[in-house]
Amino acid sequence: MSRKAVGHVAYPQSPLPLMAKLYTHILPAVNEELNGWKERATAIPDAELRKQALASIASKKFHCQGGAVYASGIADRNLARALIAWIVAFQTISDYLDNLCDRSTSLSADDFRSLHQAMLDAIEPHGSLHDYYENRGEQDDGGYLRDLVVACRERSASFPAYEQVKAELRTLVQWYCDLQVHKHIQRELREPALLAWWEGIRQQFPQLYWQEFAAATGSTLGVFCLLTASAQPDLSTQQARQIRESYFPGICGLHILLDYLIDREEDRAGGDLNFCFYYSSEQQLIERYQMILAEARAGAQRLPGSAFHHMIVEGLLALYLSDEKVTQSPQLRVTSRALLAGGPFSRTFFYWNCRLIRRLF
Repeated sequence: MSRKAVGHVAYPQSPLPLMAKLYTHILPAVNEELNGWKERATAIPDAELRKQALASIASKKFHCQGGAVYASGIADRNLARALIAWIVAFQTISDYLDNLCDRSTSLSADDFRSLHQAMLDAIEPHGSLHDYYENRGEQDDGGYLRDLVVACRERSASFPAYEQVKAELRTLVQWYCDLQVHKHIQRELREPALLAWWEGIRQQFPQLYWQEFAAATGSTLGVFCLLTASAQPDLSTQQARQIRESYFPGICGLHILLDYLIDREEDRAGGDLNFCFYYSSEQQLIERYQMILAEARAGAQRLPGSAFHHMIVEGLLALYLSDEKVTQSPQLRVTSRALLAGGPFSRTFFYWNCRLIRRLF
């Protein structure tokens, strides 16, 4: 893939221009999109579905804020806004379904697969729509989930190379859906299901442990990078594949492993599955995280506009390791210092901006 920016995508290559776009254009647009979906969610007739839809927006807003950073690469305001709208709608589907599964009135794999069909439908502009609640008791969301799916479908028409990225999108989204099914069924069945899934895939990723692959499939960053790239009219399917392989498993794995790291103590207290639990010691965890970090940096280096993707890597470390949960846990503080050691100035810059964004937005 050429190192030259192609078509409509030219990412900022240093922190200051990136953060300027984030504060002045991207975060306000994310807020506007989320406020619209929040208003829509308040009208959901079923009380449980309404509760989880509103909770997902309230508690996981930063997922949309982080995902929308890819809009910094789009100069055209209308196209950038379409990208933000797509990212917010898709991430809102993900967060809403995650809430429904985490706090589920069901432990049915069929239910979880039906729900997550919404994510597969969202990336298919012309396919059929499905009954996403067909295998659960709560049914009436007033069309909320279907409207989110349709919002993604409609915005995808704005991206001239969407067909060139669709196969790679489907790979990542299918893996994401499989993970959500396996990790939310009955507790005694989760690990066997995840291991059986891994057996069919492990030859593709010999450098990974099974929990690292599973974690990487839980990230939507590769999806957002691919969609942004589809703004380039002359993007090829080969370039789309290189983007996916550059993001997965390194950058995607780093993203979700950091998320599991900061949630480790509350997951242990709640008896929830956490992929950090499968390392034999804290030292092994640190060494494996450092390996994933190195792979993430190597993936960033392979992409056009590599400085931006390096900022994504450093921003992930800053975002998660600036969380208040880190300051409240002595063990997390030690592990955090080991992972942050020797980082570039941009990481410190993003660290303090992450703390600021939590207060302002």
